[in-house]
Amino acid sequence: MKVMVFSDVHANLIALEATLADAGSVDAYWFLGDLVGYGPDPAACVERVQSLPNLVRVLGNHDAAVLEKIPLTWFNREAQKLVLWTRQHLTEANLAFLAATPEIEVIDDVTLVHGSPRAHYTEYILTTEIAAASFHHLETDFCFVGHTHQPVRWQEEEGFANVYAAIPHEPFTLAPRAILNVGSVGQPRDGDPRASYALYDTETHAWEWRRVSYDIVSVQNRMTRLGLSPLNAMRLSVGH
Repeated sequence: MKVMVFSDVHANLIALEATLADAGSVDAYWFLGDLVGYGPDPAACVERVQSLPNLVRVLGNHDAAVLEKIPLTWFNREAQKLVLWTRQHLTEANLAFLAATPEIEVIDDVTLVHGSPRAHYTEYILTTEIAAASFHHLETDFCFVGHTHQPVRWQEEEGFANVYAAIPHEPFTLAPRAILNVGSVGQPRDGDPRASYALYDTETHAWEWRRVSYDIVSVQNRMTRLGLSPLNAMRLSVGH
């Protein structure tokens, strides 16, 4: 089964549509959280992802904040404003879809979670120490995460968690046990402004990171017209 794995759309509809077009025909969609936050089109992004066939999804921290599962104090001032703005721009149906989203899913020997197996939508896997701890909480051969907006692979080898860079458009076969960060569709933060996602084959365990260019200026202009954070708009251009 060919799967599109993606995360951290962050209300960036133009980036989302570009990645869906790039992925083409797939058998299923696995979404790793944060449909909303930062971007200008939260309702449209919720509805677009909700419409995808064979969708498996998990909850992100921004999604949880909109649902008041996380206190606003968990976020910086700009993000707090965006959470409040997002709540005002979602329908009851949008909120119901987010509220029905689980924190973690296990499918085909893969754990899907936004942050980490240890803290489902709050922990960032950014160091070898946190990655090693995550492996202790992992009961499957593979785990796919988002949250950091930085694509990377953590591999458990001889008791250590070793890190490997994400190389786009170079498919390879996954070996147990591995934690893979798919990166961000809507707001990459690895120095590459292109949207990030991956294709995964559940039978062969083939994995391929993809990067997709999209009309960043259009998104920035829309954010400006709506009075959203100039800082978050600017970050789209540089991928930080």
